[in-house]
Amino acid sequence: MTDTPQVLLAHHLKALKPPTFLPKYDKLARQCAAEGVDHVRYLLRLAELELIERERRMVERRIKEAKFPAVKSLDSFDFLALPSLNKALVLELARCEYVSLRENIITVGNSGTGKTHVALGLALAACQKGLSVGFPTAAALIHELIEARDEKRLLRLQRQFAGYKLLVIDELGYVPLSQTGAELLFEVFSQRYERGSTSSPVTCRSTSGLACSPRNGSPALCSTG
Repeated sequence: MTDTPQVLLAHHLKALKPPTFLPKYDKLARQCAAEGVDHVRYLLRLAELELIERERRMVERRIKEAKFPAVKSLDSFDFLALPSLNKALVLELARCEYVSLRENIITVGNSGTGKTHVALGLALAACQKGLSVGFPTAAALIHELIEARDEKRLLRLQRQFAGYKLLVIDELGYVPLSQTGAELLFEVFSQRYERGSTSSPVTCRSTSGLACSPRNGSPALCSTG
């Protein structure tokens, strides 16, 4: 290949903006030539690298848009520290079938029992499966709703929260709600009814044991204590 086609190819790839082709095509071409790989398999390898990189970037974008307080997976959750928590159910929920069924999850437990970590792990799994996720705290969500109402943009914000495939409302029950806040939060739940899944880690200072019972049309209740 002469310099002119090389320059033109680099120019066209920059214009097309494939994230992997430009930095990988030349090195991979030399590798495939050394291995005796034909042009079809070379293009196949390059396309596979492109798809992997695009998926990685899409997952990163979904995570960023979800506004997680931290990125935690279920792999880092210490299930042995909470033997009452049904690990099999949690891992089943990580498959995200409940989202397609528009079912809900309520995670109930004392403060510090790992409710948010489980919620983060399930939300991360949803992002990795290509689902749009929102992850506000109840207090932050209510503050945003009140601010939007005062600025005459409440309907637009409500549509945004209704549009998530999975909406996780963290720290529900952690702080008392005003009547206005409770009404606005209830409206968010009601607008999502039969349109998407909602997960709510709820702080309860008197719970103990474990009850996990996903049902069609009903929330999956996961209590840790």
